[in-house]
Amino acid sequence: QVQLVESGGGLVQAGGSLRLSCAASGRAFSDYSMGWFRQAPGKEREFVAAISWLTGRTYYADSVKGRFAISRENAKTTVYLQMNSLKPEDTAVYYCAATARIINVKTFEYDYWGQGTQVTVSS
Repeated sequence: QVQLVESGGGLVQAGGSLRLSCAASGRAFSDYSMGWFRQAPGKEREFVAAISWLTGRTYYADSVKGRFAISRENAKTTVYLQMNSLKPEDTAVYYCAATARIINVKTFEYDYWGQGTQVTVSS
């Protein structure tokens, strides 16, 4: 079983920045894709960002494009979500996900999910 642990969430003022981390453990991945999703109170889970190990491409939801950036460590065991110019609308629980299969990284087809980390943006 692969375990994913998110960290870095917290309270930040509008316009500020946070960097979320997602560390994978349990078994080694030679190649995998990872993504970030979020769920605000009373709303459905939505795609935020993803990085494909197959192509090296990154993908972003329109709502965060230009403000958020996804990246990974050279060891490929940790991914980050750098969040800049945060808005109150970004308040949500953020989840990371991973897969070693070829999938559409914008969908919910991932095999492993973290427990989530709370991000709260105050105005």
